[in-house]
Amino acid sequence: MLKKSWKFLPKPSDNVLFGLKNAINASEALGTLLGQRGITNFESARAFFQLDLKQLHPPSLMKDMDKAVDRITEAINAEQNILVYGDYDVDGTTAVSVVFSFLSAHYGNVSYYLPDRYAEGYGVSFKGIDYAEDNDVSLIIALDCGIKAIDKVAYANEKGIDFIICDHHLPGATLPEAHAILNPLQSDCKYPFKYLSGCGIGFKLVQALCKAWDIDQSEAMQYLDLVAIAAGCDIVSMTGENRLMTHFGLELMKKSIRPGLKLLLENGGLIKGNILQRELTVTDLVFVIGPRINAAGRMSHGDLAVKLLTATTDLQAEEPAKSIITNNKERRDTDLSILDEALEMIRADEVLQQSKSTVLYAEHWHKGVVGIVASRVQDHFHRPTIILTESNGKASGSARSVNGFDVHHAIEECADLLVNFGGHPAAAGLTLEMEKLETFQKRFEETVAKSIRPDQLIPSITVDMVIDFHQITDRFYQQMNRMAPFGPDNMRPHFATYNVIDTGRSKPVGDGTHLRLEVCQADNPSLVMKGIAFKLGHFAERIASKEPFSLVYKLDLNEFRGQTSLQMMVEDIHFEED
Repeated sequence: MLKKSWKFLPKPSDNVLFGLKNAINASEALGTLLGQRGITNFESARAFFQLDLKQLHPPSLMKDMDKAVDRITEAINAEQNILVYGDYDVDGTTAVSVVFSFLSAHYGNVSYYLPDRYAEGYGVSFKGIDYAEDNDVSLIIALDCGIKAIDKVAYANEKGIDFIICDHHLPGATLPEAHAILNPLQSDCKYPFKYLSGCGIGFKLVQALCKAWDIDQSEAMQYLDLVAIAAGCDIVSMTGENRLMTHFGLELMKKSIRPGLKLLLENGGLIKGNILQRELTVTDLVFVIGPRINAAGRMSHGDLAVKLLTATTDLQAEEPAKSIITNNKERRDTDLSILDEALEMIRADEVLQQSKSTVLYAEHWHKGVVGIVASRVQDHFHRPTIILTESNGKASGSARSVNGFDVHHAIEECADLLVNFGGHPAAAGLTLEMEKLETFQKRFEETVAKSIRPDQLIPSITVDMVIDFHQITDRFYQQMNRMAPFGPDNMRPHFATYNVIDTGRSKPVGDGTHLRLEVCQADNPSLVMKGIAFKLGHFAERIASKEPFSLVYKLDLNEFRGQTSLQMMVEDIHFEED
């Protein structure tokens, strides 16, 4: 197992800490966490803690929003057929569900289309445009895709079909000739918040349509639960509008859960007897809801997810939920099987073991899970990783990156070898001809090797602050939790505590690979903290020897037999001697 480095965020200046103490009576610990997130005065603290939907930016600020609204209005007035087109992952299926549900509530000639992962691949497809033509569609609204579909949009234009593109992926040097492009990452787009999900952009379109059609904005707000799921699962920045919409999306789910989501949460153990067992968090969206929605497009068809998310009754949701839950079990079994094969390929190849990147291919691997496998392989070896399989006679797959390395740019350096590619700095998808696979492996390794820093190849944990156990109180935990929803750029805080020793009651649990901790600091033995350390059971003997060590952990609540207490979710252990 690779040893992790601990990277400590800088402590805010004394002036910032003093200002926050005067402004909101923040303790030094809370002031440190806020200052690290750019919250430095009363106004920014109020905006951060007192979330209000009035803080949402007017959708009219987004480039081409007026064109998009006018074209949709024109299509409805002319009784034209509208096709809502989206990707098959969580972001795409939630986006389609939002826009399709809203439009179909006000207009009859609306349908939706999701490409087949295996027959068509990611994004806008020629087959999808042919489907639109066959069904006399005049307008396609593309969600979470389309920003690089230059040839596809040109093909649609030839057929007299207009495109409105709602995408959050990085634009290329040339844009498609669409009727309207909604993407805050366009260099000339003045929209203040740049990090919306694809579903978030679809939501802004719905907001704009409500305003144009004199519909109360509350109708748009009923979709915030889906926007929250997309923001959490697509790993977008959990700041600004994303944090605001995720907060209210989670609040909405406390009051009313869609029939389809209820069945997924039941399957995940979070709903029993129609009762939500606790307040939902972003973690629940990412690890319970997200994988199940994704499983539809991975193992079957994304259409199942839209059917589930747009169901208005338990009966409508029952069949797609049943299929999706089965898909998810198949997905788990499949990705673990492929992971075993991938790890064995690396261990059997000395060149691969010494490389700065990993590019693996096997024709029999399931295309629907290669992204998950790429993430798992990256977890083991901590370097940019690409997992490829055969699809329609080509090598196709997914890339995952590490520690701030821009894998999308590295792939772009090899663009002359690729049929297509797209994505983000942290994750991307790509397709290439089989005969170019070996050349691509070498080129990608050369590109990574010359540009990646040594520290980026070492797994790290970002630590917000060093804290002693006596500073951990219920009040501090409650204040910290008000910083939620947590996610990228506003992660749940990590704490480090030094000079820790075992009380004699720590022990391995489960199959011995995990640790149940009861520890104290050497200079304060009467204050005991409990915690769980997953996959750190190999430290049990050394901890029992009473050798001092340090911990990095997050704080969480442990509920046991009706009693609630604070516990540490330990992520790493360093011994003082090391």
